[in-house]
Amino acid sequence: MSKVAIVLLSDPKTGAEESLGRLFNALAAVYDFKESGVAVKLIFQGTGTRWPEVLQNEEHPAYKVFKAVEDKVEGVSSACADVWGANPSGYDLITNNPLPNTSGISSYAKLIEEGYTVINF
Repeated sequence: MSKVAIVLLSDPKTGAEESLGRLFNALAAVYDFKESGVAVKLIFQGTGTRWPEVLQNEEHPAYKVFKAVEDKVEGVSSACADVWGANPSGYDLITNNPLPNTSGISSYAKLIEEGYTVINF
């Protein structure tokens, strides 16, 4: 495995342990691949586009681990951020899948074409 894309889809607004668990596992996977020297990128998609704003809070339990992998954030799916009312300030908007009637979303096909293994959380 030479390249990995971690796609975070979980919703921080649910307030559920499951959502926080998905976040921690996604960040842990990014950290693991990064520390192992594997090319890795983190993409926020779907309701997961809400996480970047939440993770700016220094009191959040995942803040420090997020800061350790923040350099691996590829960006935030543009149309998903639009639909879910996310504020992805400071992160690139991904529009490489020009889904009709949207500002575009992140393309799984392009990730696969570029040789990425995709893991969803």
